[in-house]
Amino acid sequence: MRTGLLSAFPFLAMAAVGAADMMGGPGIGLQPMMALGPAFAGLTGGKRRTALVGALAMALSIALSLYNDQFGERRGNATLISVAGVSVAALVATAMRQRREAELANVRSIAEAAQRVLLRPVPRGAGRLRVAVSYTSAVADARIGGDLYEVVTSPHGVRVIIGDVQGKGLEAVETAAVVLGAFREAAYDEPDLPAVGERLERALDRHLLGEKFVTAVLVEVPHGQGTRSATLLNFGHPAPLAIRHDGSVHFAEPPRRCLPLGLGLHGSDPPSPHEVPFAPGDQLLLYTEGVTEARDGDNHFYPLDQRAHLLKDPDPEGALEAVHQDIQEHVGGTLNDDAAMLLLRYRDYSVPRRPATEE
Repeated sequence: MRTGLLSAFPFLAMAAVGAADMMGGPGIGLQPMMALGPAFAGLTGGKRRTALVGALAMALSIALSLYNDQFGERRGNATLISVAGVSVAALVATAMRQRREAELANVRSIAEAAQRVLLRPVPRGAGRLRVAVSYTSAVADARIGGDLYEVVTSPHGVRVIIGDVQGKGLEAVETAAVVLGAFREAAYDEPDLPAVGERLERALDRHLLGEKFVTAVLVEVPHGQGTRSATLLNFGHPAPLAIRHDGSVHFAEPPRRCLPLGLGLHGSDPPSPHEVPFAPGDQLLLYTEGVTEARDGDNHFYPLDQRAHLLKDPDPEGALEAVHQDIQEHVGGTLNDDAAMLLLRYRDYSVPRRPATEE
């Protein structure tokens, strides 16, 4: 609706100026305001449309000058010069705007290509899991940021990571790429999660400078129908939210807090893996700080554990969308930090499965 009003405004403005000038007579002095038409034409239209509006404004100005017997006089000439100057300036501004829009479109296409490499779409089904992801960048129009996630089906089970890089911008994206590249290799090769964590530490130790770090949590769900637990390895990351099939909710806190990735090779003990119950009907929600640290107008954090009922939707993606919309309502606008959520559901094969095309 706003775009339609902006598109119509140049013609409405010129019509109003022409009508007022004809009704008020030459003494009213509204002819220079005919420049409003070309001035606003470049906001929404292209070069051709701006040029046509400018030509129409010139034609109407000449017609009004003739009607008021001012053509060739100082006032009439000043009006024509003003309208012509504004029309040329609007045409130049429109050309510059279109060039910037084309450059922005190219940047967005590059960002989308980078996203497909860095944050690849997670599989909707992995082993005995159903998976869904939600990611929102705090930067307007951005596709990638400092949060990371990945799901790998290895010979040892389904292995998952979600993490949050300290800092923002291209440096954070580069660090996220290092972590994801190392995880994709180690998750398939290493026999257990501590070995995967060591590979990530070594990769970051070669990459990071100063006191930069990455908080992350690793999850492993072994193959096999007898699986009733998931193994977690937490590197200073917010504890995942566990939702049991009976409706109980708790945060899967590690036995002790440990340093994030990138700081673990400097004399501290690595985190210890711990198990959490994970059986048919259970869910694990992994998330980054942008979710739980989202604040409302009264500076209250988002109560994620109190919103666990939103994850009852049979479709995992629909469940995450409900949580995402609730976070935005809680904040009352856009988020101030990147926010990623990764939902893991233990598939219950006693319930008829959807067709393979939907998995």
